[in-house]
Amino acid sequence: MAECTQIDPAKLSSKMVAEIKNFSPEDYLSKKVLGMVDRVSVLALVAAAEAIADSGLSFDGELGEQTAVILGTGVGGMNTVDDNFHRLYAEDAKRLHPFVIPKLMANAPASQITMSHGITGPAWSIASACSSANHAIGNAFTMVRSGQVRAAVTGGTESCITYGTMKGWEALRVMAPDACRPFTKDRKGMIIGEGAGIVVLERLEDAQARGAKIYGEIAGFGMSSDAGDLVAPSMLGAARAIQNALTDGGLNVDDIDYINAHGTATPANDPTETAAIKHVLGDWARQIGISSTKSMHGHALGAAGALELIASLGAFGGVVPPTINFTEADPECDLDYIPNTAREKRVDALLSNSFAFGGLNAVLALRRFG
Repeated sequence: MAECTQIDPAKLSSKMVAEIKNFSPEDYLSKKVLGMVDRVSVLALVAAAEAIADSGLSFDGELGEQTAVILGTGVGGMNTVDDNFHRLYAEDAKRLHPFVIPKLMANAPASQITMSHGITGPAWSIASACSSANHAIGNAFTMVRSGQVRAAVTGGTESCITYGTMKGWEALRVMAPDACRPFTKDRKGMIIGEGAGIVVLERLEDAQARGAKIYGEIAGFGMSSDAGDLVAPSMLGAARAIQNALTDGGLNVDDIDYINAHGTATPANDPTETAAIKHVLGDWARQIGISSTKSMHGHALGAAGALELIASLGAFGGVVPPTINFTEADPECDLDYIPNTAREKRVDALLSNSFAFGGLNAVLALRRFG
């Protein structure tokens, strides 16, 4: 996290962001493709190419028809929106580029991935604010589990460090001036981030048959809606999603060893999430490690759940990520948040939480494989 470079920081009250540094799209995509996509699709295409290469899958023929692409994004092509609104309103442009709509539409990243890899199965995007990626991954999981598809390319992407978007977030007064400090007494809010996280899901028998590297197993998926306030989180709404994920995965509370928390570092979210975890896990909540990796990669909004899923999978390697920037504990946030330093710990099952504006909650339950 550092001072914003994509926008003149002098124009911002909240100058700190979590940008992707030293990233040159030209190193990954052709000039032709770059002329037709927003940065949100660029990040998705690069992450998808890495994930698919790592999976070893090829989508020629029948598998391409039986693979889904389901991506989450909170707002889509905001760079295109900002740039072209400026042209219209500030520069009095009479015409815009013919690809403005294809670049800004929220389904563009998913569509670009299908075209890049020849995937002709079902494909769409999900927009549920900060739960978008978890909703996308969860839906992909249920499709693979049910047999509707054999595989899925899924995750989330977001790139909205734009002048208009940042000023909108400033108006909500949920932005930190210096650092993201989840669960601490002196937390002051979130830091906007950007990025894309993509994973490949596959039927277990197929993955084993071809000797694929298996990072972990999605055991269950839980959702709920608060049906309450548009921006204030609900403890019971979050708790229902957590419980639904456990139930769907056939997991008991004492099976859980680690939780990757939503942990936005806002005054309202962190104690609400703490209460929800205690509501579902009871006394076991004090026996496990919990962390917010947003303290390191910022809040990537519609991509957040995907980045956190990938960080959570790393915990199966025996090290759980910390909550950095941790200072003084908040009495309302009284669990073990793995402060400041990663911890060696065997993790056999975990939860990854996403709770969004609009009261839209999505929780993934994962198990170690093998």
